[in-house]
Amino acid sequence: MSDLDHRVGVSEANLVVRHLKLTGITDGNLLAIVAEIDGTFGIDAVSFEEAKNTLHIGYDATHCNLDGIETIIRAHGADISDDFWTKMKEGYYQFVDENIRENAKHKPWSCHRVPPGQSNRKK
Repeated sequence: MSDLDHRVGVSEANLVVRHLKLTGITDGNLLAIVAEIDGTFGIDAVSFEEAKNTLHIGYDATHCNLDGIETIIRAHGADISDDFWTKMKEGYYQFVDENIRENAKHKPWSCHRVPPGQSNRKK
């Protein structure tokens, strides 16, 4: 796949897929949650699996974060499940997202480059 296979603002290198178990889902707030998340910049795909009450989200971690998605979910009267595995995954997801954001900002360097302030000639 290439970046052209995704929505605007989503880079293949920074694409992550998250699965969050939700509580407090009704027919009314489910459509509103999915529509608002889907309209957020950096979201590639969003779907909801009713059998497991699980929200599946694909997004670019440099443009979106899990906290913003959770804010949208809570604004519509639902919440992230409070069970052990969901909390464990949520912490891991936040760690990986932060890593991706930091790596995207990092400028690579080369150990073969002359350090600043030194000349190129040998003595």
